[in-house]
Amino acid sequence: MRRFLLENAYAVLVLTQATLWVMAGYWGHRIVNRWRLIAAEREARSLIENAERDADSLRRAAEVAGRSAAMTAREDFEKQAIAKRGELDEKEKRLIAREASLQEKLETLIRREEELRESDLKIAARLDELDKLKADAQALIQLQRDELHRLSGLSTDEARQQFLRRVEQDIQGETAALVRRGAQQARTDAEREAKRLISIAIQRCAATHVNETTTTTVALPSEEMKGRIIGRDGRNIRAFETVSGVSVIIDETPQVVVLSGYEPVRREIARIAMLQLVTDGRINPGRIEEVVQKAAAEMEETVRQAGEDACARAGVQNVHPEIVKLLGRLKFRHSYAQNVLDHGVEVAQLVGAMAAELKLDVSVARRVGLLHDIGKAVSAETEGSHAIVGAELLRKYDEAADVVVAIASHHEEAEPNIYGVLVSAGDAISASRPGARSESAAVYLERLGKLEALANAFPGVDRSYAIQAGREIRVIVKPGTVDDNAATLMARDIARKIERELRYPSQIKVTVMREMRVVEYAK
Repeated sequence: MRRFLLENAYAVLVLTQATLWVMAGYWGHRIVNRWRLIAAEREARSLIENAERDADSLRRAAEVAGRSAAMTAREDFEKQAIAKRGELDEKEKRLIAREASLQEKLETLIRREEELRESDLKIAARLDELDKLKADAQALIQLQRDELHRLSGLSTDEARQQFLRRVEQDIQGETAALVRRGAQQARTDAEREAKRLISIAIQRCAATHVNETTTTTVALPSEEMKGRIIGRDGRNIRAFETVSGVSVIIDETPQVVVLSGYEPVRREIARIAMLQLVTDGRINPGRIEEVVQKAAAEMEETVRQAGEDACARAGVQNVHPEIVKLLGRLKFRHSYAQNVLDHGVEVAQLVGAMAAELKLDVSVARRVGLLHDIGKAVSAETEGSHAIVGAELLRKYDEAADVVVAIASHHEEAEPNIYGVLVSAGDAISASRPGARSESAAVYLERLGKLEALANAFPGVDRSYAIQAGREIRVIVKPGTVDDNAATLMARDIARKIERELRYPSQIKVTVMREMRVVEYAK
């Protein structure tokens, strides 16, 4: 019994210990899980706090970016608004100016309408007066006929014959006197009206003319640039003169280089090219040729713009684009040192003013005045006087017949119309303006042009340039056509022909240049 109790007590003890271990494990597990849960909650709170901080940072960054974008958009809008406001102001100014012009034209039309109405009333009154005079004359004639018939005892036919002879004698005398007085009065009125028209035209269309020179000055950033322009052994300056056709004068004047050439278009191209080379700093023969070609392309645009500006100044519209280009070329041509393009604009204004006074078509008159010297833009390339050449050129581009006839006749080389007479007068007024022309400069430029034309007439010549104020003619020949020996003979022949055909002071140096260029491409 005791043994049984001991064994049961041991079993109870073992069971009790096992129970305690199970309970300890259970509570230990719960405690561990509790600590894990607490740690997880702490980590979750930490993640939430970090997420909230990140979200707050992102929100603040988004607000800053939004405000910056809004400010940028507002600035762009304000700039666009200012630009639009400027455009609207400019349009408003143009509209106001156009309205003022239309108002002025309307007032002119109203004045002319009133003048015409007054003229109609005067004419009607004059006709009534003439009708009364006619009736009185008929009554007097009848009275005289009756009186003559009573006194003379002549028949009606005999009295009529005597009366008609007497009246015819009286009328012949009075008619002769009236013709003499009418002719004298017509001459007086015509002279007075012509003077009035010319004075009005001159007062309305005063212009200033400035004589062109044959040199252009280009400023340099430093004296060191002169050496770069000259290049090693002078190769850069020679290349520039060869490609541009103008002389480059480098003297002791600080930071200045002078371009000399009588042909203003080439001189302007050379000036643009020289400025680009000086600004860029890269100066070598290849670069020089590239820049000069680019400047020549820019000059073409300048010429077109000059033609369009001239049309706008003269008030002439719907001019053919090719004629506009030829007009632009006249900007760089001078007749007795008077700019031909400015001269054309002035003549257009003069002829337009005279045509308005004569109640003619002002638009046609201005067109004739602007285009009257268009032949000078091509006369060097075409046979004939510039008036005939210009008329044929305009006929080619479908100009109106009145315009063509007026331009062909403005130097009395064809039968003129009324516009031809007006443009001849306007041409003379513009040319005779004090200081408008200088014959010595024109003679000098004409001599240089003849010098180049003489050299260009030789076979194998590619181009030639008169430089050094006409003291040198530089001739560039085609290397495939003229060899070295032929170039030597050509220089002598050109010099001998200059001696025979031209008049010139001092001496002229003839330089014939032959250059072979070989170009190949690596692919």
